This record gives sequence, C-alpha cells and structure tokens, in this order.
Amino acid sequence: MTDRRSADRIFLDILDLKIVNRAVKELRHAFRVFHGYCDRRKISIFGSARTASDDPNYQMAFQFSRRIVEEGFMVITGGADGIMRACQEGAGRENSFGVNIMLPFEQGPNATIADDPKLVTFKYFFTRKLIFQKEANAIALFPGGFGTHDEGFEILTLAQTGKSDPQPIVCLQAPGCDYWDDWYTFITRQLLGRQLINREDLSLFKITTSVDEAIDEIRRFYRRFHSIRYVGRLLAMRLKTRVSPEQVAGLHDTFGDLLSEGTFELRGPLPEELDEPDLMDLPRLTFFSNRKSASRLRQLIDHLNAL
Repeated sequence: MTDRRSADRIFLDILDLKIVNRAVKELRHAFRVFHGYCDRRKISIFGSARTASDDPNYQMAFQFSRRIVEEGFMVITGGADGIMRACQEGAGRENSFGVNIMLPFEQGPNATIADDPKLVTFKYFFTRKLIFQKEANAIALFPGGFGTHDEGFEILTLAQTGKSDPQPIVCLQAPGCDYWDDWYTFITRQLLGRQLINREDLSLFKITTSVDEAIDEIRRFYRRFHSIRYVGRLLAMRLKTRVSPEQVAGLHDTFGDLLSEGTFELRGPLPEELDEPDLMDLPRLTFFSNRKSASRLRQLIDHLNAL
C-alpha cells in the first residue's frame, strides 16, 4: 500500500511539472513574439468564431479593425474564424497577431494569420488569456458565446479590481442588434440592482453600435492619459499634456475619495521611473492612492482627458 501511494505521488508530481513546464514554454515564446512590437499599441478583440461573413457584426468587426489600425494600433485576436477572421482581414496580416488555442473544433487559424510568425498557439486558456490582457492597450468585444463572456468578464474583473492597468473597453454591436443591450440589462438589474457591483463600475466599459463612436472612445482615453505606475502607495499618472495647477487643485473636491493621504500634485518623473527613459519628458500627476476603486480611477482619467 505504501509503495502504491508513493507511485501515485510521483505520478502527480510529474504531471504537475509537465503543466508548469508547458505553461512557461508557452509564455516564453509569446513574450518573444510580442517583444519586437513593444513600441506599438495593441487592441485585443473578442467575438464568436461562428459569426458568418454576411452577418452585420462581421462587417462591423472588419471596419472597426481597419479603422483602429489607422489610429496606430495592432490587432490581437484568437486567430480563428468568424469575428476573429473579420478583424484580421480588416487589419491586414502585417498588423495582426493570432493568439490561438488548441481545440478539437473551431480554432484552426484563419487564412490571414496562418503560418505568420505572429501566430502563437496555446494549450492552456489561462496562458492565452494572460497574453490577451498583458499585451493590450485597449479591448473590444463583439457578440459571442461562452468564450467571449469568459474573456469579457475576466477583463472587467481585472479592470474593476485594479489588477490590470486602466484601458478603454468597448462593446460593439451592429445597428439593430440588441446583444449588448440585453447583457447590460442583466448587469444593471441583477448585479447593480443587488448591489453586487458599484454604479461607477459601469464606467469601465462603453456599449456602442457605431464604429466611429468606438474609435472616438479609444482615442479620447489616450487624449491626455498615457500610463500609470505605482511606486509603493504613490501612483504616478503619466500625461501627454500638462494640466494647470488650478485644475489639479480642483481634483481634491471631486476625487478626494481616491486618496489615502495628502492631495494631488504635479511633478516630474520619480527616481524609480528612470528605467523608462522614453517617458522622462512626460508630466506626472501623483497622489497616494488608497487603491479602493479602480472604477473611480477610470473616472479620474476621463475627467483629465476632458479638461
């Protein structure tokens, strides 16, 4: 009996090691693929692999991807058929990444991204989803099935809990389609209505039936805001353009709930940011963050962009 238990334990240890080894290999390869494009903003796009080419949402995905490339973004999709194929057709092979998953059906790479060095195939969903989030500067969601909701809710969970950097999240549906409208009804009636989320959490995403409006949402998000970095409890928000001392002074009344102590200040780069020399010239808005609400932080970003 003792020998049998030892054998079972050895088998489980080997299986665990195989999972760890495969996951590290997948991530290491993906990091290498994306590293050569670290100077380009990217958008991860999710949607059904089953959407037909004559579906209005397919056409919308094609147009959106073509337009977002014109804004300087590269496109990341699951690399398969449906919405993913539409997006990569719209973006073009040179502006596309495929983050594929090994499945017994549906997930073979589409013709646009097949055999491209920017196509990465994963065995595990969790490593794939990490890359979708890590490499993205924006998120777009089109109508889809369980997978789209899995990815969408994980993106929203990471945004709500502050486990991902702030980024625009747009939910697109073709005119006349009520997919995200019905989803929003569920979110507000069941989640917000039962106080399972806060009202400010609704500011984390935008639902639209317009490609122009979706592009404007992403463009506005990066109008002034560039990025953030935490140094201990001190948050440094890097801005593309300055705000006035008077505008900063007014932040305390509206966004004082974000502070753990002190107030908002304008300054240059922190000493800890010297490892990012390309960002040294950007002005900073700094404050000691209580990190209680990433949704309120998103509202602060929207406020600064609108000034």
